[in-house]
Amino acid sequence: MAVPDKGVHGPLAGVRVVELAGIGPGPFAAMLLADLGADVVRVDRPGGGGLAIDPAYDVTNRNKRSVVVDLKAPEGPARVLDLVARADVLIEGYRPGVAERLGVGPAPCHARNPRLVYGRMTGWGQEGPLAQRAGHDIAYIALTGTLGMIGAPGEPPTVPANLLGDYAGGSLYLVVGVLAALHHARSTGAGQVVDAAIVDGTAHLSAMIRGMLAAGSWQDRRGANLLDGGCPFYGTYATADGEHMAVGALEQQFYDEFIALIGLGEVAPARKDLARWGELREAVAARFRTRTRAEWTAVFEGSDACVAPVLSLREAPEHPHLAARGTFTDHSGITQPAPAPRFSATPASVRSGPAQPGADTAAVAHDWDVPDLLAPDARGPGPAARDTPAPPHPTQEGA
Repeated sequence: MAVPDKGVHGPLAGVRVVELAGIGPGPFAAMLLADLGADVVRVDRPGGGGLAIDPAYDVTNRNKRSVVVDLKAPEGPARVLDLVARADVLIEGYRPGVAERLGVGPAPCHARNPRLVYGRMTGWGQEGPLAQRAGHDIAYIALTGTLGMIGAPGEPPTVPANLLGDYAGGSLYLVVGVLAALHHARSTGAGQVVDAAIVDGTAHLSAMIRGMLAAGSWQDRRGANLLDGGCPFYGTYATADGEHMAVGALEQQFYDEFIALIGLGEVAPARKDLARWGELREAVAARFRTRTRAEWTAVFEGSDACVAPVLSLREAPEHPHLAARGTFTDHSGITQPAPAPRFSATPASVRSGPAQPGADTAAVAHDWDVPDLLAPDARGPGPAARDTPAPPHPTQEGA
């Protein structure tokens, strides 16, 4: 492991990570490691790659450095293996078998570096009937039962952006697995493969609800439960100006405060009378429609009624609480989430903007002592090519 750079902060300072370029959950996992101080070198394809946007705006590549290697060229795999020999972690998001065909699968990597943690990010996993199928977040969460829980009864399930599968069930589980395997490698000297499948992680996220289902306290249908919008004091309501408020007054004391502040203390049906939940929901909805979001926010300000305004992406950074905590930060002209979680002794930070394909080749070649990266075909695309976004690749990539 490299000696930590005194100018780099975060608990993972000194950890070296090789990221084989992709999109979605793999890059996000590598960004999280980079945010925590790891030296993440992204191996980009010739011509760049990633999201179909200007690479300068791809926040998932912040705090990283980039080199360009053509893995399909005769010398490409050897250059990656030279990096692997000096790394602690590798992250790839190809379909099963692709890394092996490219010559950078677990076997050659562990032959060069037995301590390496080899992190594999896929939707379906490394084995099983669907392992070779293409897919995206929506399909992965559909099969696990989690998508079917979200939305109103009698309507199609609501798509929760790609946060539930790609990033919660995928990236975060990959990071947990990588860090656990890294701890094991440091203790034993033995690396291993971490198979992080979005279907596995997303299913794991439903552990509490699975327990409730088994106990008979969760109905296997949408909008009929305490935490899925079926409960009239745990949901969202429209306001007079077309905005929304979120209500989460589950416990009795919070519910009592909510009912008092919304002005339904005398007419609200009993909280535990499920037969009158529809009546309660209609009464609450009618009250919320009488004032604007800003007016209701003022009503509930400072209370324990567990009510909050539903903010947009652009509004959220301006909220007083998030602003006071620095939950969002501005860097490279982009308002973006600050690193999380927080550490008292080794604080993390946004140290650099999105890595541009191939821009850091010389620095990485020097710092990692891999001079072959400086070969003419490994220096990355010229300025014009860098400005042209590459076409997107599926979450579970081919080659």
